[in-house]
Amino acid sequence: MAVTRARQPLVTPALPVRSRLAHPALLLTGILLVALNMRACLAAISPMVGEIQQTFGLSSTASGLITTVPVLFQGLGAPLTPRLTRRFGTERVVLGAVLVLGAGVLLRVLPSIAALYGGCVVIGVAIAVLNVSLPGLVKREFPAKAATMTGVYSTTMLVGATLAAGVSVPLEKALGGGWQASLGAWSVLALVAAVAWLPQVLRSRQERAVVAAAPAGRPIDGIWRSPLAWRISLFMGISSLLVYTLVAWLPTILADHGMDRGEAGLVFAFSNLVQVAGAFLVPLAAGRMTRQRGLAVAMAGLNAMGIAVLLLAPVSGAWVSAAVLGIAQGGSLGLALAFIVLRTGSAAGAAQLGGMTQAVGYLVAAAGPVGAGALHQLTGSWTTPLVLLLVLAGVAAVAGWGAGRNRTL
Repeated sequence: MAVTRARQPLVTPALPVRSRLAHPALLLTGILLVALNMRACLAAISPMVGEIQQTFGLSSTASGLITTVPVLFQGLGAPLTPRLTRRFGTERVVLGAVLVLGAGVLLRVLPSIAALYGGCVVIGVAIAVLNVSLPGLVKREFPAKAATMTGVYSTTMLVGATLAAGVSVPLEKALGGGWQASLGAWSVLALVAAVAWLPQVLRSRQERAVVAAAPAGRPIDGIWRSPLAWRISLFMGISSLLVYTLVAWLPTILADHGMDRGEAGLVFAFSNLVQVAGAFLVPLAAGRMTRQRGLAVAMAGLNAMGIAVLLLAPVSGAWVSAAVLGIAQGGSLGLALAFIVLRTGSAAGAAQLGGMTQAVGYLVAAAGPVGAGALHQLTGSWTTPLVLLLVLAGVAAVAGWGAGRNRTL
């Protein structure tokens, strides 16, 4: 489909009637609780991988798949979501995805290797549906503040991840049920989110006329042939690859260069904490700009700077690298999600573009941790993987420059 120049970059075309399925406070609460779930169950498992490996006698490669499989299936499940939302409505799809996510969390802790990986698949698909559904929902309900609301919920996702990573071990000790009890407890958060979201579903059934009066808009024709859509997808994909690769290997890189493992863990936690600021501030800035090209290049540049410090001074520069990478990674996530709502003119278009960008993005991202580990094993050093990440940061800058142009699909 041809790309057109947008006259109003800050305020996307308003729908004639906003559905506002329930009270604004209930809607916002529901969105935030859903967002809390979207990274928490992934981050919670990282501190437990060693125990899971011992429980099932897994190899290092098989243990790495515990974190890679959900990312892979986020990519595979994303293209299916626009069809689901058109057929069943966004409200029902979100509720179903949250409940499936909770079921996946419980499946993952059953005493079976098949259940472990099956739960990872279910979790990945559920998160994919939520990843694609929320941008369209935000576009529909907050047409004049879509970028701001994107920043709010992307920040909430990272807050959930940070909390989950921090409390998993204390939760294990408090519950006394091993890693199974600690990871299984996150299904309660999914249930709470489902209950909070229920008013949206009930109101949508009662007010079908209102929803019908606020159409989601026509899907975008030929989106997979659009250069703009591919630039956004590549920016999302490479940015996600950088995030997941360093999430998987940053503590190991620092420890392999002589840093105490306890301090390496603190550096990693600090980087995750800083991501929250980037995820909130960058989409806010994006919504106030006519073009976001400079912002996209800045995020890619900060990623490159953080990786360069890690490459040249992995121990002495670790805290500086963690701070810079935190801003870059959180900001890149928030900006990629903001592109979905800023570069489309309807809720249906946002959902469709979200499906494409996140399909491409998470399939690309899934290759990062495995590829970096393989290169390290092949070369016996972290230099080659980090140099490759530097090159990819440059590619992200080029893609972000094109994605940040004042155009809409």
